[in-house]
Amino acid sequence: MEFEDNKLMSKTFFWMFIGLLSTAIVAWYTYSSGLFVDIITNGYFNILLILEVVVVLLFSFLFKKLSPMLVAILYFIYSMLNGVSLSTIFIAFELGSIIQLFIVSALLFGVFALIGFITKKDLSSWRTLLFGILIAGVILSLINLFIGNSMLDLILDWVILFVFFGVTAYDVNTIKQLKFDSNLNQEKLYIYGAMQLYLDFINIFLRVLSIFGKRRD
Repeated sequence: MEFEDNKLMSKTFFWMFIGLLSTAIVAWYTYSSGLFVDIITNGYFNILLILEVVVVLLFSFLFKKLSPMLVAILYFIYSMLNGVSLSTIFIAFELGSIIQLFIVSALLFGVFALIGFITKKDLSSWRTLLFGILIAGVILSLINLFIGNSMLDLILDWVILFVFFGVTAYDVNTIKQLKFDSNLNQEKLYIYGAMQLYLDFINIFLRVLSIFGKRRD
């Protein structure tokens, strides 16, 4: 059983790594080529965000019905679209700060992923609390876009950061349990898990960057 868990998680983290790599490559190319300027000035950025939401919804609701190949395609489409939108961090933050905090985020993510993996406890009871706080945080963040309260923004960054620490442990623990689901195509389980952990890592990284990142003058 332990061998199967290790095999499952190694494949899941491999897919996650490939997704993050594609995001990083696309983000850097979009920034360094100047493509991000056209996207922002021509008003394509909002369209890009809508496309990302659509892909996530398709992935979430059609996951069980789609073939493993289509699920993988949606995963990589999302990772590349996200790379385009994340190219803006190179405008706002210094490159050295981005690299350092990416490593810090990876270490933090790794700690909580390990906790979720080694714990013998079923963490499914965490779901309601974690996602309740997360939804409240997202709503308050949207409201604060109009209010512009910097202190509230900082508090929300910290709260959402800690929530995603918990979500990371919860997701890893859940992925381990999904291998017992006979209705789920096990070939797609790695991609599903990679998508969940990819989103967890990206959110941890963005919050860490927002709190500690060294901004450009």
